[in-house]
Amino acid sequence: MSKNVDSMIDDLVGTLTDPIIVYPGGWGDSLPKWLKDAITLERLIENMKETKGEQPTGTDAEVCAYLNTASLTAPMDNDWSQIYLYVAGKTYTRWNKGEMPEDIRVNSLTNEQTADLSRLKEWLYHRRTTARQEAERNERRQQKEKEVAKRKEEQPALFVF
Repeated sequence: MSKNVDSMIDDLVGTLTDPIIVYPGGWGDSLPKWLKDAITLERLIENMKETKGEQPTGTDAEVCAYLNTASLTAPMDNDWSQIYLYVAGKTYTRWNKGEMPEDIRVNSLTNEQTADLSRLKEWLYHRRTTARQEAERNERRQQKEKEVAKRKEEQPALFVF
């Protein structure tokens, strides 16, 4: 197989198996199942965009999960609160979870907030793909160590002292 096909298969498997990146603080287990499912589906959509030559990035659902856990860990400033409400509103609507209440609905972001959101999506994508690559390296290293141990065990000792 060519490197490109291997990479595409790896990316496809990653959409299903990559970890969900959450804010450190122990709230990752509190994510609702529907949001975890939405993350997988949005990753698949993002993966299809990549096959058309677009740059891959994190998804709205991933941002929603990350900012949800961040908001439970520490207070957020106004800009990040606005970004969270904007993305949460889009994610809730997209996955038929209802509408955001009018008093907290955010329909648009400033240019700076949009840039922050883009940077967060890029960072989330990089974190999850890096986690996958590290896991693959660890698996290869463990496999190699097993093979070395097996060869050492099977190879008769030439000299026994």
